[in-house]
Parts: sequence; structure tokens; C-alpha cells
Amino acid sequence: MKNLVEFAEFLVKGLCKQPDLVKVQSFSSDDEAIILEIIVHSDDMATVIGRNGKMISAIKTLIQAHSSLNENKKVKVNVDSF
Repeated sequence: MKNLVEFAEFLVKGLCKQPDLVKVQSFSSDDEAIILEIIVHSDDMATVIGRNGKMISAIKTLIQAHSSLNENKKVKVNVDSF
């Protein structure tokens, strides 16, 4: 699961103007899925979400593909700002 967190950080930090403020945490859920909580600065939120949610959709797809190659678990991604 640590590898998945590092991969998500790599993806999101590459998009953000303030990459030092990006935090990614993972949690386990009851339905055997992994929950990734991505926290970015409020100025970077629009960039991470993208127009019509296309960027976050692409990020979720890449994270799920990475998980399938390594752990084969479902991943739920939540994005929030501070």
C-alpha cells in the first residue's frame, strides 16, 4: 500500500504549483478496498480536478491500474483542499 501512496503523490505533485503541500494518506475500508485521501492546497484544487472532472478521472484511472498491477484491490480516491 505504501507504493500506491508514493505513486499517487508522484502524479498529483507533478500537477500542483505547491507540491510540498500535497499529502496522500491511505486507509482500509470494510469492503476490502483502499481509500486514498489526497489533500492539496486550495489554489491547486482546480488543477487537480480539471475541466469537467477529466483530470481527477484520469488520476483515478491511473491509480486503479497501478493497484491492479500490484495489489489487485479496488481503490477509492477522495480529494480535498485546505
